[in-house]
Amino acid sequence: MTDITHLFERNKQWAQTIKDEQPDFFDQLSKQQMPEYLWIGCSDSRVPANQLLGLLPGEIFVHRNIANVVVHTDLNCLSVIQYAVEVLKVKHIFVCGHYGCGGVAASMTEDQHGLIDNWLRHIKDVQRFNEAELNSLSDTEKFNRLCELNVIEQVKNVANTTMVQNAWDRQQELTVHGFIYDINNGILKNLEVSVNGQ
Repeated sequence: MTDITHLFERNKQWAQTIKDEQPDFFDQLSKQQMPEYLWIGCSDSRVPANQLLGLLPGEIFVHRNIANVVVHTDLNCLSVIQYAVEVLKVKHIFVCGHYGCGGVAASMTEDQHGLIDNWLRHIKDVQRFNEAELNSLSDTEKFNRLCELNVIEQVKNVANTTMVQNAWDRQQELTVHGFIYDINNGILKNLEVSVNGQ
């Protein structure tokens, strides 16, 4: 078995650093979570929500899956949205994709990848919806643009969930945003597709 004890050592060092900087941090954190943000992002290990936003634990509620897809039959994602909106009362939902996304890249081929092909079908639909625009681009531009278009489509999917629609009907303060992250420079870009039900 591979030795993972170094991870526990890193955890102790991390916890001690936090305690040294803010002695009551974990005591306060353990009492209640009250994040204002829900992050729906890609599972890619290079896109850590807390770190790239400069937020501490407890400041953002997170759901991640392959290629940050929001599907109306995905009970996991929908349950996260419901809890975030109805219980935590988040004010912002971020759908964040990233350039260089392996899921998006896989969706652009006709190769079979196994079970994930069923999931990637949703991104293939985004490609089909935007075929005219995408066909006018070079391969690299097409890949980058499909990463962006996928985020834009998922923002629409989040906005159309019953949980978000009901929140807006209740006049709950809630905005859905679309971001793209560049793994080459660490910069987050707002795709300017925010919706708030008004």
